[in-house]
Amino acid sequence: MQATYLSSAAVLIEDDRTSILCDPWLLDGAYYGSWAHYPPLEPDPEDFNDVDYIYISHIHPDHFHPDTLRRMDTDIPVLIHDYRWDYLRDAVEELGFEAIELPHNERTHLGGGLHINVLAADGCDPELCGNFFGCSWYDTKADETGSTQVDSMAVIDNGEHTVVNTNDCPYPIAEASCRQIVDQYGDVDLLCHQYSAAQFYPQAMTNYTHEELISERDRVIREKHELALNFLETFEPSYYMPFAGEYVLAGDLADRNEYTANPPREQAREFFVEHVDPDEHECVFLNSGEHIDLADGERSSPFEPIDQAAKQEYIDTVLAERSFDYEADPTPSLHELQAYVPHAYEKLEAKRERIGYATDTTVYVSLVDDVYLALSMNGEGFEYTRDPDLSVDYVKLEADPRLLRRLFEGPHEAYWADAKIGSHLGVSKEPDIYERGLYNSLSAFHTHGVDVDPDPVGAVSDD
Repeated sequence: MQATYLSSAAVLIEDDRTSILCDPWLLDGAYYGSWAHYPPLEPDPEDFNDVDYIYISHIHPDHFHPDTLRRMDTDIPVLIHDYRWDYLRDAVEELGFEAIELPHNERTHLGGGLHINVLAADGCDPELCGNFFGCSWYDTKADETGSTQVDSMAVIDNGEHTVVNTNDCPYPIAEASCRQIVDQYGDVDLLCHQYSAAQFYPQAMTNYTHEELISERDRVIREKHELALNFLETFEPSYYMPFAGEYVLAGDLADRNEYTANPPREQAREFFVEHVDPDEHECVFLNSGEHIDLADGERSSPFEPIDQAAKQEYIDTVLAERSFDYEADPTPSLHELQAYVPHAYEKLEAKRERIGYATDTTVYVSLVDDVYLALSMNGEGFEYTRDPDLSVDYVKLEADPRLLRRLFEGPHEAYWADAKIGSHLGVSKEPDIYERGLYNSLSAFHTHGVDVDPDPVGAVSDD
């Protein structure tokens, strides 16, 4: 069995007879154009049309990337976890693929000697999931089999060698599932695990100084590395490959690359080699297209670190010049944006009440013409202002009004969570804490399914 690294979380696992392509994000432009690869990827999606299966861990676009999949053969079966909700299944089938839902922790034969076992990241435990994602707040059946979380991990084995792919699964949420794997499989030959932060923080923070951004970047990197050590201690693999969450920001966001908690891979390798006995567990980094043979650990080519000066030149001369799709949209007027707000707020309130969340924090969302929308998160309504009150608890979100209109249109146009992860939203907040329920509620702040009057009665004047 061999594992080929392609990019971020995209890996190809194959034995003599069967192959599985995992999380193929192979084209630039994830997260509404902001996420790109470096070095630029050489293989095209079509180059993998001979694989037997595609495994997609979850719906985030650096794992489920529609543009990549549109260029692939739709006759390839797509393996996914049997999630509580059918967002991922529906999205896969909309592209013309067959989505095969696999139940939690059930070893499935694929062909030859190859098997796959897909497990929920939360181990289907609402106590854990609720602490991190709030699923137990809004799913009364969360204790039944089937994940209410957004991620999964996979075990791929051929009876002789075993690969564990934890994708973006966070520790300690994933601990129970990890221990199930250890109990069932014993020795793990290769562990593929996350080591960096695929998130908006800290680069999207608009009220941090340069020094604060650098300090938080380094703290988050260290935190992610240390969390990864838990996976290594649990699985005790022969080889481990830190991967996933690797990206470069493009367009007008390119100047934020300095602050992403996404370190050079050689820097990460130094950390792991220092903290993990290389005689017991060997760290594996591969350049794109290279593989490791699990029978003897032989690599197809030695790892070559990236030239950081060349990378920065590519960012400055190529990526920074790119534009986002929404930037081709006309800029909406204040009245056009205000037309969405009552309907979107009604949906937000329904979600907030359903999950039982309330906070005195006010959410300010930039509109146009220096006008902000002030949202109550405890049922007191909304208003417009040109002078946000930053003397009380607040979260302020700055967005391009063209993207904001897409967000108001709803998930068929843009998701709040993806805009945030893609660093399209500038964020400032006081106190400087992450209120998960607030962002959970904000995900419903859209008008999908509603006919919106473009010039509502009672809209606030531009004056």
